[in-house]
Amino acid sequence: MTYNDFLAELGKAGLSVRAFADLLSMRPNSISNYKKTGEIPDHHAVIAALLAELRLNRVDPAPVFSRIGMTPKKARGGAAPGRFATDKQGLLELGS
Repeated sequence: MTYNDFLAELGKAGLSVRAFADLLSMRPNSISNYKKTGEIPDHHAVIAALLAELRLNRVDPAPVFSRIGMTPKKARGGAAPGRFATDKQGLLELGS
């Protein structure tokens, strides 16, 4: 699914990218980063389409999401002090 088609499905579902990310316990940037490639992963596309269909049929998805108990995703790319993200170089000596 293209990113624009994804946004259209979110619109039908009455959701913003931020609200969609919150439902999936993700960060909004993780979703909006797909705009660069123009394609959304299939699993996100399916979820958006199902949410749109649920709204069109006046079915509240909240009980389903509460039953699942989504676990927040950990941030990726965080670096230890003196290192740059996942750079394999040794520890950098930085002055105070």
